[in-house]
Amino acid sequence: MPRSVPESTVYETILFPTDGSDASLESLDHALELAGTYDATLHVLYVVDTSYPYGDFDGVGVDLTPVFEALREEGERTIETVEERAGEAGVDVVGTTREDSVVHRTILEYADEVDADLIVMGTHGRRGLNRWLLGSVTERIVRAANAPVMTVRTGGEGED
Repeated sequence: MPRSVPESTVYETILFPTDGSDASLESLDHALELAGTYDATLHVLYVVDTSYPYGDFDGVGVDLTPVFEALREEGERTIETVEERAGEAGVDVVGTTREDSVVHRTILEYADEVDADLIVMGTHGRRGLNRWLLGSVTERIVRAANAPVMTVRTGGEGED
């Protein structure tokens, strides 16, 4: 049974960080519903992850410019998709891309910058040793955000 939000709760600014994946965009409906209910502005943030680890092969530099340009273009397409869906839902939206090698830090900084009242983001199915060693972006946001974080279970998680 879904829990209701206390009547005294008011959201004016909702942050929706996304990496553009299908799983991430599954949580958009929740963000749009909340933004519509509270007449809140939805901020969509796409962070170009510049931590790509393969900048050098055996002492030979690799030009990663095309990789980062493709990621920037993906970010722009993702923001356009969210803007279209927000427009259809009658929700005001602000789209932003940022670049950083520490994605969760950029999301947290942006949330503070826009004084987000709520962060809505999908969970990801990272499992095993990588999850234990690295943690996911969502987990880091949940642990460190100044605003409440709504996580939306996405894409077949929990299936073994």
